[in-house]
Amino acid sequence: MDLINGPWVRELRRLPWGLVLIVSAIASVGMVVLFSAGGGALDPWALKHGVRFAVFLVAALLLAMVPPERWLALAWPIYGVLMLALVGVELVGAVKGGSQRWLNLGFMEFQPSEMMKLGIVLVMARYYHFVPKGYESRPRVLLPALAIIAAPVGLVMLQPDLGTALSILFGGIVVMFLAGVRLWLFGVAGGAVAALLPIAWTFLHDYQKRRVLIFLDPESDPRGAGYHITQSKIAIGSGGLSGKGFLNGTQSHLDYLPELHTDFAFATMAEEWGLLGGLLVIGLYGLVLAWGIRTAMRAPSQFQRLLSLGLISTLFFYLAINMMMVMGLAPVVGIPLPLISWGGSAMLTVMILLGLVMGVSRANRRPAW
Repeated sequence: MDLINGPWVRELRRLPWGLVLIVSAIASVGMVVLFSAGGGALDPWALKHGVRFAVFLVAALLLAMVPPERWLALAWPIYGVLMLALVGVELVGAVKGGSQRWLNLGFMEFQPSEMMKLGIVLVMARYYHFVPKGYESRPRVLLPALAIIAAPVGLVMLQPDLGTALSILFGGIVVMFLAGVRLWLFGVAGGAVAALLPIAWTFLHDYQKRRVLIFLDPESDPRGAGYHITQSKIAIGSGGLSGKGFLNGTQSHLDYLPELHTDFAFATMAEEWGLLGGLLVIGLYGLVLAWGIRTAMRAPSQFQRLLSLGLISTLFFYLAINMMMVMGLAPVVGIPLPLISWGGSAMLTVMILLGLVMGVSRANRRPAW
């Protein structure tokens, strides 16, 4: 038996190993940042972060071996299971920090809204795969698509989790745009949203209103609601061009910077690594995004193109919102920096995302050797 040229080996050769190296480099940066955030110790975050990444990377590679056509067939069942899980969260979900977002499965706590960020892209890609060219903007096509998006967004808003709801909404709308829905419809929708903002404001919780107001004027309460963003901007700005040096960050190590290992991990890194370190990390993310776009452009079917571009756009949303948040360019929301911030659910979501796109790449790529 020829093990070297066996079918599994040939399929492994099709995997984008360059992308695996880049993703591993980003996760390694995360370990270093968490090592620093932990005061120069592997516990409590850095070592577990590395172990999680190794396990999830294997899972992502296994997902990449699944033919994209299989996900086309499973799109509706996956969406249905996630919708039932979101309903279950409302009925029997665990409450933490005033939010009801988790299902207790006994061996783990599952957050369905995280998986729905991917599920919405998957089901919308399948939906528009079967829509004939030129019919994308017709009401009989458009209205069911909007209902598919609105159902999970509404359930997540009830938890309440505005950041995740916006992520799901973004993923669904991006797939509609990529599928060819006419641009003027998005303009009309944007105008309607703007007109409804005063009404939507009244439905926001007090803490959500404070986040928006503090975003507009963080100096109005620098020791209260504006503390997070004020300290984050100080940390990033004080890093200068080349940073203060590894383990020499003052904002983080003197406990001025809150959530230094989760939402504000980029600020922790920027203080010690400076602008150059920040640009290095952004450059690595840029390579991942460019690979995802190239994968989508080479995909032969509408489903594969929409799935790849939709998922990569979702990843870009994570990156953009987190970095804008820590720089004071967006309100503070609970979106961690992919593969760098501490958090098992967030890392699992990103690795599944990458595994699905790697599957599209593998299916349409010749063996490297």
